[in-house]
Amino acid sequence: MASIEQEIKQRKFGNELVKANINVLFTANWLNNRISAVLKPFNVTHEQFNVLRILKGSHPNAMCQKDILSRMIAPNSNVTLLIKKLKDKNLISVLQSDRDKREYQISIAEQGLSLLTDIESILQSKVSEFNQLDESEAKTLNSLLDKLRGS
Repeated sequence: MASIEQEIKQRKFGNELVKANINVLFTANWLNNRISAVLKPFNVTHEQFNVLRILKGSHPNAMCQKDILSRMIAPNSNVTLLIKKLKDKNLISVLQSDRDKREYQISIAEQGLSLLTDIESILQSKVSEFNQLDESEAKTLNSLLDKLRGS
């Protein structure tokens, strides 16, 4: 296992907090790349996968766009475009709200549920490749990351 110093070829950091921030950013990018490699054969981006998982979590209930956005990992994503692309792939259904014609009710389609099942089974098999932590270490990391964000 290579240290952050070895990975980015930097011998010194200003202090341990700077090093930790760089390490978190580097590791997030590293993990993102590995998950993206799993998603690529399914023609789904990270953001689209995130929307599908959010919709699966509310299934069978539909959600409006602003509620999806509030739950996204990257809330600066263009949700309107993500919804359009997922609809074009027949992974979700989009219905205009009866109450407000500017609002849409979005739900995951059977094809989207099936795709998620396929992706999640592959991701489960890859967890040991992506993550060398045991349960106790993962719990500690989660606590530290929550603390980093001030939660």
